[in-house]
Amino acid sequence: METRRITVISAGLGVPSSSRLLADQLAASAERQLAAAGYAVDIEVLELRDLAVDIANNFVTGYAAPRLADVIARVEASDGLIAVSPVFSASYSGLFKSFIDVLDPKALEGKAVLIGATAGTDRHQMVLDFAMRPLFTYLRTRIAATAVFAGPQDWGNNDDGGSPLSVRVDRAAGEFAALLQDSGPRQKPAALESLPFEQLLAGIAAHR
Repeated sequence: METRRITVISAGLGVPSSSRLLADQLAASAERQLAAAGYAVDIEVLELRDLAVDIANNFVTGYAAPRLADVIARVEASDGLIAVSPVFSASYSGLFKSFIDVLDPKALEGKAVLIGATAGTDRHQMVLDFAMRPLFTYLRTRIAATAVFAGPQDWGNNDDGGSPLSVRVDRAAGEFAALLQDSGPRQKPAALESLPFEQLLAGIAAHR
């Protein structure tokens, strides 16, 4: 049985956090749908607030502390990301962006991504298409077509006058699961071999 590794990134600041609640629903739905398709699923949830100090120090020192370095390695080795951020000032949170910035941009290339956002009013739902989607497009990821926004009316309400949150979650997670099925498990590129200087010179001379 093939395994798909999913890293869930929640940038929520509170406890409990609506961003974490949405992230958990997306992850659970993706796991169910992948399991139904015959895949084993390995899910890891990262609460970015627990890494806030290490992320800030990385910008100042240029060095990732061991805990942050380990998290970065696990994110880069995963097959897919579920990324959920609260909305601040009409965009994703600074903590969320700071974490993305400490990753090697090329390490996310081709990775399946499902995005979500939470806020206190529906006026912020466009953050998904005007901030988060362009960010992950720039990083050359494969983004699920459906993104999920959750506002206050979505929690504990199955009829908000539109699509219930669970319906949106299942649709987005299904598209994400399909992206994960379209590609094999992610493999890290082989390390570049360092050749002796004399061998490099010989190679140049041979191609003159």
